[in-house]
Amino acid sequence: IDFTNDPLLQGRNFSYLDTQLKRLGSPNFTDLPINAPKCPFATFQQDGHMAFVNPTGRVNYEPNSWPGEQGGPREDPVNGFQSFPNAESGEKRRLRPESFADHYSQARQFFVSQTPIEQKHIADAFVFELSKVDTPAIRARMVANLRNVDEDLAGRIADGLRLDEYPDPSVPASAPITDLPPSLALSIVENAAGTFEGRKVGALVTDGADAALIAELQEALAAEGAKLEFVAPQVGGFVANDDTLVLADQKLEGGPSVLFDAVVILASAAGSTALAEHPAARDFVADAFAHCKFVGHVASADPLLVAAGVAERMDEGFVALDHADGVATFVTACRDLRFWDRELAAALALP
Repeated sequence: IDFTNDPLLQGRNFSYLDTQLKRLGSPNFTDLPINAPKCPFATFQQDGHMAFVNPTGRVNYEPNSWPGEQGGPREDPVNGFQSFPNAESGEKRRLRPESFADHYSQARQFFVSQTPIEQKHIADAFVFELSKVDTPAIRARMVANLRNVDEDLAGRIADGLRLDEYPDPSVPASAPITDLPPSLALSIVENAAGTFEGRKVGALVTDGADAALIAELQEALAAEGAKLEFVAPQVGGFVANDDTLVLADQKLEGGPSVLFDAVVILASAAGSTALAEHPAARDFVADAFAHCKFVGHVASADPLLVAAGVAERMDEGFVALDHADGVATFVTACRDLRFWDRELAAALALP
């Protein structure tokens, strides 16, 4: 089946061949099972890098004088490849539609379709990347471009960069469309699965941790399709309050909270007091807080929460596991993956 004269398809025929040759370093990409025809097909091509099959005969060229099957595959003038003799008339032009000049409308629709936390992350990402640009004029030029996308976005970035002057919008080649409706399909948060399945909770534990609470938490997470891993001061494990030795999955210094989707602090009173003096333990809690993760805790963990600087800032993303239905409440909350209100509240508190 021959290719049509569609210009886009013709361009791809050229570039895709080049891509296959570069990726595999060989013309034998047609022999890959994913690319090979299902019907019997023979060529004279053989050898070379990544050759899957080779002809069995002696000849590998055409025309040749070998008879029959010894002569290798032959063309079939009746049933073989033929191009369709399509009659053409008129002018053939290379044109671009006017929409090619619209550089901002799709970006605007994408931004307005995001939730507030996603919009904040987009603005923060621009501020971070542009802060690495040494030339202030280039930073201002980018903000000028972004004013054609969304004024609020551009304003946040200008504030984050602390521009001396708010630049005028750049002149667009085509005026952006400003009334495209938001699309929930473009938001990751709006399309979250609503489950904690496949996720992992890191439990910071010490000797004397509540064995019954641990068992309840393990059972609830297993029912959710999630996993509980123990992070202890020593990788040899910890002795729970029922005198059971439980092996740890991670040593504290090698198991930071960034490895987990949510965390629980199950340290005993004595263990929490000791961990309060441990920098890695304080970082475990402080980083989980900073990354807006859900934090389950017990009352005996208070000394560590105070030392980590989060005791007075605990919000609805913190769940007391030793309260009635605490474990079930924690697992249900974790289905949201992050407590984004914490980040939004911190942004509002900035001067």
